[in-house]
Amino acid sequence: MSESNASASHATSSSQAPFLERHYHLLRRLHSLSGIAPIGVFLLPHLTTNSSIVWGGVLNAKKYAGLGDGAAGVATFQHEVDFIHNLPALIFIEIFVLWLPIAYHAILGVYFARSGRTNTDRYGYQANTRYALQRLSGYLGVLFIFMHIASLRWGFTFGGFMPSFDPHHASSTTAQHLQGGLFPYCNAIFYAVCVTALVFHFANGLWTAAITWGLTISKQAQQRWGYVCAGIGAGLAAAGLTAVVGFATLDIERAQQTEAKIAQTAHAP
Repeated sequence: MSESNASASHATSSSQAPFLERHYHLLRRLHSLSGIAPIGVFLLPHLTTNSSIVWGGVLNAKKYAGLGDGAAGVATFQHEVDFIHNLPALIFIEIFVLWLPIAYHAILGVYFARSGRTNTDRYGYQANTRYALQRLSGYLGVLFIFMHIASLRWGFTFGGFMPSFDPHHASSTTAQHLQGGLFPYCNAIFYAVCVTALVFHFANGLWTAAITWGLTISKQAQQRWGYVCAGIGAGLAAAGLTAVVGFATLDIERAQQTEAKIAQTAHAP
């Protein structure tokens, strides 16, 4: 076969390949980008807000002293929840900044994981254990995020695994959920595992994204970036686990009393 015929044959076979195969490298880069922003970036304010049940009690103790002892964390978290729920055009923000990017990242992520196509044969940098954990944490993350959104937006509890969240009693309803389950604190353990998996998926994804985009070519560059990603992951994991422990140990009755005082203050003339 002549060189021109071979080139024509290759072009024809390429044009007949499935869309995902023809645009694999572009989709791979967009997939890694969507995992960083907006999805990954969203983890920072989200976990920071949730952990305010703990740090709010320390930083805002004087600000909310009038609500009683131990009320500052509950008041801070309620303030953060109210701010989020009062954002203008919240539903559009959720759809275009969260839901659609999450759906894209999840669908492509499952496809890449199931197809078994990785960069290990080309770059040789990713350990098999890390790759396996990335896939596992991705599957768990997709399930947990869907359950989380469905419970917050549509009230699905999935047999008690997810909370019946009341935004006007944010702390007490979250605490009731995490302190319960099939056995005491079962839901808290479930949340801790899922949040840790999501944080690992993001931090490890940051590391691999730099390889995908050709930003860390040498092993030394990958090692230095790995330290940064590990630090980011440790910080996010600390915030997430702090939130879980904070709600799991919260005095529910006292939290309800604080929320009642906050509601009275908000409706006072």
